[in-house]
Amino acid sequence: MSAPSKGDPSKSPVIAVDGPSGSGKGTLCQKLAQHLGWSLLDSGALYRLVGLAGVKHGIALDQEAPLTELARDLDVRFEPGAEGEPTAVILEGEDVSDVVRSESTGELASQVAVLPEVRKALLGRQRAFAQAPGLVADGRDMGTVVFTDADLKIFLTASAEERADRRYNQLINKGESVSLAALLEDIRARDKRDSERKVAPLKPADDAVIIDSSGLGIDDVFDRVLAVVRERGLV
Repeated sequence: MSAPSKGDPSKSPVIAVDGPSGSGKGTLCQKLAQHLGWSLLDSGALYRLVGLAGVKHGIALDQEAPLTELARDLDVRFEPGAEGEPTAVILEGEDVSDVVRSESTGELASQVAVLPEVRKALLGRQRAFAQAPGLVADGRDMGTVVFTDADLKIFLTASAEERADRRYNQLINKGESVSLAALLEDIRARDKRDSERKVAPLKPADDAVIIDSSGLGIDDVFDRVLAVVRERGLV
């Protein structure tokens, strides 16, 4: 059973987890959601899903008004998998877990993410995920923009070298041919873009608990975060 939020008693508790790509946010958030029995929000997938839905419904990806309406009413669920299994992404009743992470879907996301009204619509959509018994929110601006009054804010990071190594091993295990040096370069470039962008730059919230996962296994990170969750009285 989860405790009520320490802030507004009418609100469900929220744990906001931010950090750069490859820091382990996704795995941590999935484990937390499974353990607590709370909902899970993978905010990074939302722009990809808007792009997919737009293509599905025959909407050109530069048409702001219809895409904004689509984003506002996006029918999506994130379902934590069994132990060790990835989160299932369900769009309009269809499992799109694999396609949503593809490079081609990433291109769709980049087209819709530049539309200001779509961004506004998704802000409201993300906040709507905060329902009983609680929410674990995974992203880059969960604690700084979307859930500024979250009960717990975690900023999970790791060195660029370690994050590149993790991604390299993931791709190699999938049978893909990839360059570790190229991955490291991509991660550093993305970090720079994310931290320097004018809208919702990647940075820890002032009241975030910062955890460096370099050299730590996911179980170690999970234990540290769960200890803070308990200290805050959220379980």
